Amino acid sequence: MDKTSVIGIILGIVAIGVGMFFKGLSPMIIINPAAISIIILGTIAAVTIAFPATDLKKVPKLFGILFKDKKQLNPKDVILLFSDWAQLARKEGLLALEAKTADVEDTFLRNGLSLAVDGQSADYIRDVLNEEIEAMEDRHNSGAAIFSQAGTYAPTLGVLGAVLGLIAALSHMDDQAELGKAIAAAFVATMLGIFTGYVLWHPFANKLRRKSKEEVNIKLMMVEGILSILEGEAPRVIEQKLASYLPAGERNKILDESGVKQDEQA
Repeated sequence: MDKTSVIGIILGIVAIGVGMFFKGLSPMIIINPAAISIIILGTIAAVTIAFPATDLKKVPKLFGILFKDKKQLNPKDVILLFSDWAQLARKEGLLALEAKTADVEDTFLRNGLSLAVDGQSADYIRDVLNEEIEAMEDRHNSGAAIFSQAGTYAPTLGVLGAVLGLIAALSHMDDQAELGKAIAAAFVATMLGIFTGYVLWHPFANKLRRKSKEEVNIKLMMVEGILSILEGEAPRVIEQKLASYLPAGERNKILDESGVKQDEQA
């Protein structure tokens, strides 16, 4: 589970609750069927109009991505894996990696390695894998755009809800007490719109983009690793090349660890 998504939502709700407490407001004021209907159903309606059905069908899966950690190789594992493969390829030849393809769980990596073992050119492999990465980025961007647009629509719908509430409040002009309550209730829609837009939908979109960027980075490392093995580069050279995708601190740590590992093997 991606704990940061859950923790963030809980903190957002707590922040609103604590703020209401210090302002002397009852939490029950949020339970406003009209405001909830305008914000939730209105946002769903706007998003449904804005995106085709093929994109909207992905929404349940997108929530799964937001709240689950995807099982994939981390940068350190990728670097060490290609270092081992490079040593094997230099000792026994590229065909020795054919037996390794069956053990690779990552479909992208398995396909790329198979292309290399089958004798495809470096340019062909790079083009095929890069096109797959670009297609994946497009899919990810379309998913993030759904939440980003929802975050844009929700606050505006909150203003719409406030306007409708104020119109209803005008019917109580003869009763000052009821007028005050009606005006207060009118702004519940605005609060819900801003909260869902800037505490839920926009952050969800940003997290999807961040997870997409991390996955793309891993796949670019895989492409470079496969092509480096195809060109017969030394394991240490491959490690340095792949480590360039990482921040300096993490890069040096991984290179130091892999260097110790190679010394022990030697």
